[in-house]
Amino acid sequence: MTIQTELLNEIDAFLGATGMAETTFGREAANDGKLMARLRSGKGVTTRTVEKLRAFMGDNMGDNSSAPANASSQVLERIADALERLAPPPITSDGLMDADAFVWHADDMRLEAVLDVNRVEIFLLKGIDDQMDRLLDNTQRFADGLPANNALLWGARGTGKSSLVKATHAKIVKNKPGALALVEIHREDIPTLPRLLSLLRGQNRRCLLFCDDLSFEGSDASFKSLKAVLDGGIEGRPENVLFYATSNRRHLMARDMIENERSTAINPSEAVEEKVSLSDRFGLWLGFHNHDQETYFAIIEGYANHFGLNDPAIDLCAEANEWSVTRGARSGRVAWQYIQDLAGRLGKPLT
Repeated sequence: MTIQTELLNEIDAFLGATGMAETTFGREAANDGKLMARLRSGKGVTTRTVEKLRAFMGDNMGDNSSAPANASSQVLERIADALERLAPPPITSDGLMDADAFVWHADDMRLEAVLDVNRVEIFLLKGIDDQMDRLLDNTQRFADGLPANNALLWGARGTGKSSLVKATHAKIVKNKPGALALVEIHREDIPTLPRLLSLLRGQNRRCLLFCDDLSFEGSDASFKSLKAVLDGGIEGRPENVLFYATSNRRHLMARDMIENERSTAINPSEAVEEKVSLSDRFGLWLGFHNHDQETYFAIIEGYANHFGLNDPAIDLCAEANEWSVTRGARSGRVAWQYIQDLAGRLGKPLT
């Protein structure tokens, strides 16, 4: 039964109990003699109008001595139930002290706490020692209340960029509980970034804002608002917020997009500067490159030892090598996919 049908049934019950005509009801309850006709034809009704109907029926049912003793309360309860469905309570934003990680929901402008973050332990990340040290140092300084830079982690896919951000946050929080909140914003929600920063500005907790796989295509102009937020706007980045982004592109946009600006602009150099200046807002650039075979095997062995997947009957290196050939790449992501397959075959959970 739809809400519209339920409301009509409730009004019909009232009309039956009071003997009031439909046109009279519509005129006296909502100053609209054709209200019932429109409702029966499927027209919608606002919450304010329903409240008027509820108040009117409540007042008039209580004064009708010919109605059954419990009719008034039954009708009002049904109307109240319909109102709850029409106007559910607003979804509230979780507080920054409710968890260590959050996801920003742009549709209703709220933070949702994430109690179980999808991540790997930092010691399992291989072949990115220099990037790890630099990001840890930058993040630790920020958590300690010292100046730190926004960071752009760019490079080959599957090489541990987002894994390093999440693992770095986990390590900082483990050593200093409550020091830092990780807040993820999705790429398509970047236009709402100023609203998110307004929400975080002035909070007592330091926040690491994280956007995975950040890039821009074609005529997408949202990068301009991101530039102003990171560096250059009147308000600027809040003191308690640091922005980390990962991307496969060093300048966050496709090469053909940059080349097109160069070939069509009146002043090519100025046009290109406008496009690539976004990446300049990140004071820390960390490049990630494809792993060699030795590093790939080290990642595999690290996972196997950690999760207890060593089996004398399995030639780990041979299988891992064959797996990388079928995938056409050697990376941390490919290694993890092989480990998931191996764990499944051995009947062991990855916990």
